[in-house]
Amino acid sequence: MRIATWNLAALTAERQDRLHDFLDYAQPDVLCLQETKLSDDAWPALDLLARGYESAHHGEGRWNGVAILSRVGLEDPVDGFADGAGADAEARLVSATCGGVRVSSVYVPNGRSLGHDHYHYKLAWLGRMKAHLEATSSPGDDLVVCGDVNVAPADIDLWDPVAFEGETHTSPEERAAIAALEDWGLHDVLRDEYPGVDGLYSWWDYRAGRFHKRQGMRIDLILATTSLAEKVTWSVVDRNARKGVKPSDHAPVVADFALTSAA
Repeated sequence: MRIATWNLAALTAERQDRLHDFLDYAQPDVLCLQETKLSDDAWPALDLLARGYESAHHGEGRWNGVAILSRVGLEDPVDGFADGAGADAEARLVSATCGGVRVSSVYVPNGRSLGHDHYHYKLAWLGRMKAHLEATSSPGDDLVVCGDVNVAPADIDLWDPVAFEGETHTSPEERAAIAALEDWGLHDVLRDEYPGVDGLYSWWDYRAGRFHKRQGMRIDLILATTSLAEKVTWSVVDRNARKGVKPSDHAPVVADFALTSAA
């Protein structure tokens, strides 16, 4: 089973063409998307179904928006958290069962700046994600959490750690929140495949030619429980999807799992 995640930075007409191209050449069985910036009414469900993908979308229109596409079945789609603390005001989490695997697509808040209200929202959101997992799952389940987590887990995930000092995405509190998800039972499958390898970035600022200078961050993750992580056969950041005209500032992250689909 091939599982991928990609922050599209808005599913515009140009990005929809890019999405179609990616589905054609990468052939993911499951694709998690973030920052669709579409309402549920505007979501192209029929177009995707014609391409062989069922989909679940949780959107709010102008901002945010997450989705799951699957060609191995899509069951029990659920929007938002199940931690008992009420609905999130923003469309940042959707979950579904695809081919026997429980999949969550997440778009973690950016945080904006240290100490900002949105930064505290970000930390609380990550805490709620852990509570959601504890309420709905077990570390022994076949489960993946995919998406733009807006946190670089370690300095190796930055082109220049000094350049990010005092900024969001790298603070000890944010990294501790990601580590807490891993402590619960999730594995960062790309990092597990490439321990100690730098340059594995998934996001590059549009400004100052960062992409061509290879000055990026790794903030898009596929996190999997042990039963799945031990079956990873291959993982990659698809830098080619970041090239060309009007790309997203993110590249897809892809992982292959040696699984027999239940669908």
